[in-house]
Amino acid sequence: MAVTFRAPDMALAYEFLEGAGPVVVFCPGFASDMGGTKAMALWEMCRTRGQAMLRFDYGGHGQSAGAFEDGCIGDWAADAAHVVEVATAGRELLLVGSSMGGWIALLLARAQAGVRAMVLVAPAPDFTELLMKPQLGEAQWAELRRAGVIYQPSEYGAPTPLTLKLLEDGARNLVLEAPIGFSGPVRVLHGMRDADVPWRHSLLLAERLASEDVRLVFVKDGDHRLSRTADLALLCETVGAFLGEGGG
Repeated sequence: MAVTFRAPDMALAYEFLEGAGPVVVFCPGFASDMGGTKAMALWEMCRTRGQAMLRFDYGGHGQSAGAFEDGCIGDWAADAAHVVEVATAGRELLLVGSSMGGWIALLLARAQAGVRAMVLVAPAPDFTELLMKPQLGEAQWAELRRAGVIYQPSEYGAPTPLTLKLLEDGARNLVLEAPIGFSGPVRVLHGMRDADVPWRHSLLLAERLASEDVRLVFVKDGDHRLSRTADLALLCETVGAFLGEGGG
C-alpha cells in the first residue's frame, strides 16, 4: 500500500498495479473502499492480463486518514483527483465508478483530460439532492440543523452518518442539471432490483451525457451491489472490451 498527502493531515491510501495502459481507475462508492468485491475482481483481471490499475480510498474511508462524517462529495472528488495525478502521471485513464463512485468519475472526467472511457456500475450522480433529500422528514431536517448529523440504518452494516455538510456540498457539485460534456464511450451497468439507486436514474444520466457512444445494460434480477459471480463477470467483460486483447 502506498500513501500520498492531499493536505498535511490527509493521508490517502492507494494501490497501483503497473502494466499496460490505459490505467483502470476504480472509484468506490459511499462508505465503501478499495478492498471491495468489484475492485478486487478488476484488480485480479488487470494483474492477469498485465494491465495497469489504480484503486484508492477517499478520506475517511478504508485505510485513508480522516473521519467519514467530515467528508463530502467535493472533498472525495479532490481526493480522487489528487491520487490520480500522483499515481498515473498523465497516463490515459479508463474510469470505473461504483454507485457514488460514478458521480466521482463524472467529476474526474470533467477535470482530467486523459479520460478515455467510463464504466459506471449503479451510478449515483446527484444522489444527495435527488435520492437523499426527498426521503428526509421534518424531524430529520430539524436534527440535521441542530446537530449537523443523523444516522441512517444500512443493510450493509452499522448506521451510516448523514451530515448537513454532505447535503449542502452535494448541491454544489451536481452534474445532472445540464449536459455532461464527456464525448468518450460510456457503459452503464444497473440492477433493476436496486433498492438504493433506481435503475431509471441511469436513463437520466444517459440523456445528459454528450457522448453518442453510451450503452446501458440492465440486470433484471440485480441488486445495488451487482457483486454476484455473474455480475462480476459482466463488469470484467465490459471493462475488458475497452482494453483489447491481452491488455493495452
